[in-house]
Amino acid sequence: MSLSARLLVLLLSPLLAAVAAASEPDRSALFEHELGRLHSPEMVNLQERFQGQPLLIVNTASHCGYTDQFGGLEQLHQDYRERGLKVVGFPSHDFNQEADDEAETARVCFQNFGVTFDMFRPIGVRGDDAHPIFRELARQAAAPRWNFYKYVVDREGRVVAHFPSRVGPGSADLRGAIESIL
Repeated sequence: MSLSARLLVLLLSPLLAAVAAASEPDRSALFEHELGRLHSPEMVNLQERFQGQPLLIVNTASHCGYTDQFGGLEQLHQDYRERGLKVVGFPSHDFNQEADDEAETARVCFQNFGVTFDMFRPIGVRGDDAHPIFRELARQAAAPRWNFYKYVVDREGRVVAHFPSRVGPGSADLRGAIESIL
């Protein structure tokens, strides 16, 4: 290797290491939490439940124009759960469309749409009040711009694709991203 090539490697090594570190998922931000199930006293250790699993993470709202996507998300859960996919819903009031009462949120999810995938108590998904899970998702991809923003996360905790609200659960692109991590 020439002297100029060695100098270039020495100069770029710290930058390349920083870029590599920034692209690595922060598994503690994604998984080292205990969160309460929606409208339940049960607490869930996310590391035990989800680490090493392919995930579809969605921020949800009960009173949004996209709320009917719960049905499609449940269908994804049914279609892919035997292959290991975990669909995970996080209600949020960040866009002022979540019910003020957790019981109402649960009714919308569980009774109106028959949701059987994991739903948790409402958390912040944007800005300073964002839960560390959503800060990490934003770091890797983008912060949710609205309700029903979808993140496809591989077994290593890397966001491999993210989709805006208008991309429904039946989208071929979303399903293709899910297939890629199974």
